[in-house]
Amino acid sequence: MTRSNRIDHIRITSHPAPGAKLKFPIAWGATSARERGPVIGTVSRPQDRNVIGTHGGSYSVYRALAVSSGALDPIRRPDLTNTHPAETIGPFPQWTEPQRIVSLDPWGHLAAETFASEITEGIDIRPSIAITRARLDLPELQAAIEAGRLRQDGTVVHKNGSVSVVKIAIDPVWYLPGLAARFATTENNLRRQLFEQTAGMFPELVTRPDLHVFLPPIGGTTAYLFGDVSKLPDHSTKITCRVHDECNGSDVFGSDICTCRPYLIHGIEECARAGQSGGLGIIIYNRKEGRALGEVTKFLVYNARKRQEGGDAAAQYFERTECVAGVQDARFQQLMPDVVHWLGLKRIDRFVSMSDMKHDALTGQGIEIVERVPIPDDMIPADAHVEIAAKKAAGYYTPEPQQDPDNPVGRSLEKY
Repeated sequence: MTRSNRIDHIRITSHPAPGAKLKFPIAWGATSARERGPVIGTVSRPQDRNVIGTHGGSYSVYRALAVSSGALDPIRRPDLTNTHPAETIGPFPQWTEPQRIVSLDPWGHLAAETFASEITEGIDIRPSIAITRARLDLPELQAAIEAGRLRQDGTVVHKNGSVSVVKIAIDPVWYLPGLAARFATTENNLRRQLFEQTAGMFPELVTRPDLHVFLPPIGGTTAYLFGDVSKLPDHSTKITCRVHDECNGSDVFGSDICTCRPYLIHGIEECARAGQSGGLGIIIYNRKEGRALGEVTKFLVYNARKRQEGGDAAAQYFERTECVAGVQDARFQQLMPDVVHWLGLKRIDRFVSMSDMKHDALTGQGIEIVERVPIPDDMIPADAHVEIAAKKAAGYYTPEPQQDPDNPVGRSLEKY
């Protein structure tokens, strides 16, 4: 066992050696993956690292358990043979605009093929994006076929009711200068808050100003594409899109206190129809459980809402969240448009969302939204009417807002 792999030797990487230069510098916004350089978050060869954090994000903790239990060799490199993308995505002009994409690596799916020689030499370079093909088999889509809302065309929707998609998994890769600009703060302040709010977990945030890329330990994003993906570069292609933030209780287990799974299913159905009609459907699924406050906080809020005097009510919907969490919503959709930019889109023809925050984040980043598609009333679960009423009153989109003398901005105060 070499000294660098001895379990009794701890290597501190928070301070660089005097005069040391990065072996693999990163030029964010470069015109090719090769010119930009690889993103290297290796822990076994610290001399190669050029980012803060490590590959795998939150799953790096499980990797540590695997190593500590003897199940995984700490210096093992992944064999990336035949893992290349199942579909071609990009490059698009947005990839070379340093301030346009700041929360993911535009070239992340091309790492293995671009840096094959470096990987062969033992450099731990790993893709942060993976692209594959699959089929979705959902009971609600079977019901849509039986109801005549969705047809079986044999390409997008198959005879057995399954739906073909291209799935894209994206790990977060944060370019700190661009991230700070997106949130209208300084890079120094952003670094300090990230350092302090993670209890000093990443000291390099404050000791390594030469490292501008951070691999945060958070969940990533999955994009599902319906239709002919080769049409992405054609800006005349009609795009239907739903941006959906994770809600495990509803999305997976069908909890009826919110509209999340029904709206997700509605978005999938709309996207399948878009693919069938010659356009493209896109579902962007972000891991931001409980408005990025977490599931424990979300369940605490559920309890507070149900137990308050007078019971659950739209007027106190957001207030109860703020009482528990200190903020109504921590998703801050400023980073969400990055996936849309990565797909090369400049326009969304049908945006399957009522969220004002998502709409404003996209249009604020120069994405044109032609039509907004609300959830049909008959898809709202009985226990979710409080949520939808509160969101409409707070500014969520509704096709026919009701004017109210106490609500001069024209926001809907519809009661269910």
